[in-house]
Amino acid sequence: MAQVKNQQVLLKHYVSGFPKESDLNIVDSTINLKLPEGSNDTVLPITGYGVSKVLESGHKDYKEGDIVWGITNWEEYSLIPAAQIHFKIEHTDVPLSYYTGILGMPGMTAYSGFFEVGSPKKGENVFVSAASGAVGQLVGQFAKLHGCYVVGSAGSKEKVDLLKNKFGYDEAINYKEEQDLDAALKRHFPEGIDVYFENVGGKTLDAVLLNMKLHGRIPVCGMISQYNLTQPEGVTNLAHIIYKRIRLQGFVVVDYYHLYAKFLDFVLPHIREGKVVYVEDIAEGLEKGPAALVGIFSGKNVGKQVLVVARE
Repeated sequence: MAQVKNQQVLLKHYVSGFPKESDLNIVDSTINLKLPEGSNDTVLPITGYGVSKVLESGHKDYKEGDIVWGITNWEEYSLIPAAQIHFKIEHTDVPLSYYTGILGMPGMTAYSGFFEVGSPKKGENVFVSAASGAVGQLVGQFAKLHGCYVVGSAGSKEKVDLLKNKFGYDEAINYKEEQDLDAALKRHFPEGIDVYFENVGGKTLDAVLLNMKLHGRIPVCGMISQYNLTQPEGVTNLAHIIYKRIRLQGFVVVDYYHLYAKFLDFVLPHIREGKVVYVEDIAEGLEKGPAALVGIFSGKNVGKQVLVVARE
């Protein structure tokens, strides 16, 4: 049995609504790389998607030195069940941090939601909400590669500029500056929207329904505007789903992980050729974890928020 010093990020108590830095705590502890039989480790750090290096393994598919991505803990060393490892990393000519983003869960979410659920056709009109986020920045680029006209919405001038000048969106909307989102969508989509990649919900979805084309598709990835409301907003234009024969479908990325090899074949050449770019907001060191997490909920991050626990 090996025992090592360890830092963990823990929640002090249950959090309702947006977390504050005071809700989180960083503790020093020790971890046994092999727990004694019958032991019960009750101190559980925050979990999330991450990239890990295998130090020791009892599983036939993983050996010492392998790099993997999947669900891990916010700590320096973790005991990870094999079921929490999604894939072994074979391509290391790109930054390992990409496997928390463009080559990990967000990338697969953008790919499966847009292509598998959205069923886009060349020349169609695509609208993406939360377009500068980890998923949205990729949906727009995939849509452009597919030959679509693409407009995204974001909440600051900086993010709007990023959409147009970095990610190649045809146009972008700062929803915080628009008094009438319906009018803004009609301005950018005079013929209507074929595919709406839904990340926001609420008032945005309500306005989009008025502007969808006949037989439009709405892959529902998230509804971030609703998660922490005491009383969720109602959507009043749902009848347009009937009038326009709209297909509105929720999806969860784990249902599409069987397409991961196909996804890599699609995206890796585009990354290597510079046809797809990815923006990360990197925080260095586990002690920066609480502030980085809290900052997400106020929109401080630009692109995918990444926390680097260790470079090696």
